[in-house]
Amino acid sequence: MDKLRGVIEQHSRWQDLDLYVERIETFVYTDFSSALENAKSMLETIAREICDDRKVTVTKRSGVNGLVKLACSALGYTGDHHVTQISSALATIGQQMGNLRTRIGVTAHGKTLDQLKERNNLVDDFTRELLIDSTEIIACFLIRGFEVDHGQPAVAEEAELKQADYMKNTEFNDFWDDGFGEFTMGDYVYPASEILFNVDVKAYTTEFDAYKRDKAAGIIE
Repeated sequence: MDKLRGVIEQHSRWQDLDLYVERIETFVYTDFSSALENAKSMLETIAREICDDRKVTVTKRSGVNGLVKLACSALGYTGDHHVTQISSALATIGQQMGNLRTRIGVTAHGKTLDQLKERNNLVDDFTRELLIDSTEIIACFLIRGFEVDHGQPAVAEEAELKQADYMKNTEFNDFWDDGFGEFTMGDYVYPASEILFNVDVKAYTTEFDAYKRDKAAGIIE
């Protein structure tokens, strides 16, 4: 589940989901009922977290399919939107996880020793991959949809905001550039203040604050 691990790593809010991922990967071939249980629980956790953040009411009886639909709705997708339809269709697989888990689970209906040995053979590799891959796709979609819609600026927007902050301090920038000049790298030329701002904004802020203090004290005209 490398794709999901990558998404979780990008968004620290979801870091605790790593526990589910580890369990799924650990048990997918040795105890598939446990892998299923964790896959189902992970989807429920993601959907409930999104609904809770958006103040969408979730009933205790909501299944995986219903929770995914509610989460899509919370993200702004209507019931007839193709994203909701595709996601809920994939999540329908989750509805079957419970039935399958009952058939192959260790504690289900007091299985005999022979049944315990053979229970994992009831699920072929293709079915395992289908269930786990579907879980990963839905999880990645929901997390990404939530984070994009949660007010996090895109990379281009962040750069634009940073540049706007830099341009507010033209007087200090000119003072810093007068002291350190410009730096040439091949065909590119950058003023010292812009380099400091983009490389180490904390250092830029420290020097800017010092500049304001010295100016207020009359040290700098």
